[in-house]
Amino acid sequence: MRVAVIGLGTMGGPMARHLIDAGHEVTVHNRTREREEPLAALGAARAGSPAEAAQGADAVLTCVSDTPDLEHVLLGPGGVCDGLPSGGLVVDCSTVSPSATADIAARLRERGIGMVDAPVSGGSEGAEKGTLTIFCGGSEEDFARAGDILNAIGSRITHLGPSGAGQTAKAVNQVMIAGTYASVGEGIALAQAAGLPIPELLEALSGGAAASWVLTNRAGNMVEDTYPLGFKLALHRKDLGIALDEAAHAGLPMAVTEAVAAQEDELMTAGHGDEDVSAVARVPKRTTGQPA
Repeated sequence: MRVAVIGLGTMGGPMARHLIDAGHEVTVHNRTREREEPLAALGAARAGSPAEAAQGADAVLTCVSDTPDLEHVLLGPGGVCDGLPSGGLVVDCSTVSPSATADIAARLRERGIGMVDAPVSGGSEGAEKGTLTIFCGGSEEDFARAGDILNAIGSRITHLGPSGAGQTAKAVNQVMIAGTYASVGEGIALAQAAGLPIPELLEALSGGAAASWVLTNRAGNMVEDTYPLGFKLALHRKDLGIALDEAAHAGLPMAVTEAVAAQEDELMTAGHGDEDVSAVARVPKRTTGQPA
């Protein structure tokens, strides 16, 4: 399959590599053009614009930061729609607004282009290993057409409904992990303040009801007070904004999510937005007088 990949950041770069490894004919484009070079060394073609990348492609995979970026890449001047022929497919792995996704999908359908929203979970580790969890929205037909692409980048792939359903599921995911990150950070701060032996404690916790992906993969960050990416805190805050908007439309209270969002706002103001989201541990650590 001829696949264009647009957006080669922490997640998109490894996705493109897995598509190359799976034998697809890959063309890449990124706003920061230097990120294309390692993939070109693996055999990918480079394109100067989203439209150029989409020319002659069977499908385009996008992985960009936010809703306006996606709209620009797909529908703006020099965007994918200027190059991708009728009958093509867009597989969007960004995390963006569910309602905007449904609107974009409808506009693409008017041009004869299908779309699957396919946001992912599993962090940079999952992207590197090709083991991401993928939440999918779109028609059954388009989901089936996307199968070869999705199987190259993920290991748990679930179709959840029409366009926008994948993005709504990702919002649910981000709400759930928000509370987990915050509570693991508070637990680590409490354990350190109490002087507990941390390695032994973490081993014990991992065998009980407190076990989680965050505990396994990010407690070390919190213990050491170092927060390398990972997943950028500022992007998680953006995702919580999407989730809170969806909840407001549904009339749902989201007290925990709002509290974590406020903590992330505080951390971003203090200059920690580019750190991994596990940096939420800085808040209770600072409160207990520990280094943060």
